[in-house]
Order: sequence, then C-alpha cells, then structure tokens
Amino acid sequence: MEQLSGGLTAAEAADRLGVKPATLYAYVSRGVLARRRSPDGQSLFDPAEVERLARRGRPRRSTRAPEVVIESRITALGDDRPFYRGRDALDLAASASFETVAAWLWTGVLDSDQDEWRASAAALAAGRAASAALPGGALPLDRVQAIVPALAATDPLRGNLDPAAVADVGRALVAGVVDCLPEGRPPSGTGIAARLAARLGAGEEFVDAVRAALVLIADHELAASTLAARVAASVRADPYAVVAAGLATTSGALHGGASLGAEALLAEVTDPAAAGEAIGLRLRRGERVPGFGHAVYRSGDARGAALLDRVRAAASGHPVLAVAEALLGEARRRRLPEPNVDFALATLTRVAGMPTGAGEAIFAIARTAGWLAHAMEEYAQRTPLRLRAVYIGPTG
Repeated sequence: MEQLSGGLTAAEAADRLGVKPATLYAYVSRGVLARRRSPDGQSLFDPAEVERLARRGRPRRSTRAPEVVIESRITALGDDRPFYRGRDALDLAASASFETVAAWLWTGVLDSDQDEWRASAAALAAGRAASAALPGGALPLDRVQAIVPALAATDPLRGNLDPAAVADVGRALVAGVVDCLPEGRPPSGTGIAARLAARLGAGEEFVDAVRAALVLIADHELAASTLAARVAASVRADPYAVVAAGLATTSGALHGGASLGAEALLAEVTDPAAAGEAIGLRLRRGERVPGFGHAVYRSGDARGAALLDRVRAAASGHPVLAVAEALLGEARRRRLPEPNVDFALATLTRVAGMPTGAGEAIFAIARTAGWLAHAMEEYAQRTPLRLRAVYIGPTG
C-alpha cells in the first residue's frame, strides 16, 4: 500500500479498515487509533497499527464517549496553524484581504478582485438603532450581538439557502456589523479591515495588523462556536441565525472571550518590571494565565506569533508592547505554554488604543466567514445534526 511521509492517509486507512472516514476519526477520538499531522495539516496513520486493527476487526465498544466527527472540506488543523481549503492561513495572512479569504472559504475560489462590501441603507438604519439603544458602556461584542438580528429583520430573502445567496448575505452582514459600530476615526480605506480598525479607534498604522488578525481567525475547524453554527444550519436556520448561534457561543470566556482576559492582564501590568509579580500571583492563586497555551497547538500557536510580529512592526517602542514583551519573557522563564492568538489579539487592541473588548469583536467578525462556510456545507446535507447523550441518571 502506497504511503505518504511514512504513514497512511485517512483515505488509505479507511479503505484498509473498510470504514467511512467519519468512522475512522471516531476511532481516533475514542482512543482506538492514533494519528499524527503532516507539516501541511494532513492526518497520517501508522500502517502497522491500522493493519493490527484491520485483522482484529472493528471495535465494538469503548468506555470513552466519541467526539463529534463531521466531514468537511473547509479547514484542517496542522501542528501550529490552520489550513483553509489546503492553503496555509499564515501564507494567506501575509497579504490577502479578509474579503478574499472569506470568498475562498465560501467558494474555493481565490478571488482578490471583489466589489466593496456594503449593507443596504435599511439594514444600516436598523443596525445603528439597535447599537444606539445599548448602554454607552456596552462592550463591542454586545453591540455585534444586537446588530445581527436587526440586520436580519430588514432582509426578506434571508431564507434563501443557495450558496451564492448565503455568500451575498455574508458580505452584507459583515459590512453591516462593521459599519453599525460606533464611529471612531475616519477610515483609511474602503476594505473591511480599514473600516473596522477605524470604528474601533485604531490608527492607519494598525490596519494591516487588523487585516492579518481577521484572516488568521477566520476559521478553526469545529471550534465550539462553529459546531453551534453548524447545528443551527443543519435544521435550516437562516444565515443570520447561524451567525447569531456562533456569536452566543463566542462570548464564552474559554472561546472568543479569551482575549478579554488577556486584555485585563495587559491593563493590570503598567510597568514591565511588574510582569513577574502579575504572573506569579496568578499561579499562586491557581489561576490560568490568560493568553498562554492552546488545546490544539501544544507546541505553540503560530497565528499568535505572526500577529505579534505585525504589532511590533506597527508600534515598535510602544509602552504596552514593552509590557507584552515582559510578560512573554516571564512566561518563558517560568516555562509556561507558548502565547496564543488571544494574547496577540489583546496586545493589538491595547497597543492600538481600541476599547475594552475589541478583541472579542474582531474575533466574532472574522469567524463569521468560517461560520457561513460551514453553514453552506451543512445546508447541502439531508439530515439535521443529532447528537446523543449517554444517560447516567436514575432508572426507576
């Protein structure tokens, strides 16, 4: 049997075992079969282990509950970064616009020549009214969560689930959310990154970093919010409702809200010399240091490193960046996990003078591209996603 880089591909392993790829990944999640990642994010399997399992027959029972396994063509997770439809997200973040990457996720066509994304006048009026009705101190993500249903109410054709129609909704929805946020600085350009940076009060020098952040965060396979979005899409919720489901999950402190904790850490440490004390106190209290470590990228999140490099290029010598560097140094000294993209996003928002919680909003707007790409896949399926529970309560 032909092998790739010393291992079997998922298709080859599934063929040898006589199972579907989804079943193969269920074996992985249940601990029946091990896998490793190739440098480009492809799953590889030990031929000897596959052969032993094939001779033994399919496993009948396991004490471990399986993870949700969904076949998808959108994103693969490599050792330290995601790959969007086979393309390295870091390569895309080097120069591609968010609009180009969103179109790639939605259609598989790398179209860099797109019209300016805009929402209708009626949508903007409704979205701005919804945002204005919130208290002045509302966090940016609160505003995003209020704006999306307001935009939906102005779209009588939102029930059209054809892929081209969903892409149209995606362009108008992202543009509407960005343009309905409170006004900040005059935008330096017409692209989504320039308009979002301006709304959040960032100067022109940070537009490229905002663009890179949007690209790097656009999708991450079946993250919690993406699973919620796919479940909503599987029962034919419209694209706005799919995004609303993703937003609700994103607000969790262990997901999109993680950057808020990292922002608080950066705000607390006003002097680089105090970085050790801030980290030490958290460790002494048994708390997790926000912005460090990743459940998938155990050896480091390359997205965070790439984004931090852009922040350094935009604001070398900034006092907040000096604090961030001190925290990074202290974390390395104490052998903490590597920084993740949440730490980099928090550093960007603090250095650029954005409002508290801006990182959550950037995350949500970026991930909208991924949610809608997954929704398109789910709309093409015939049956809803139906998870099952293992009942452990009383039987009498």
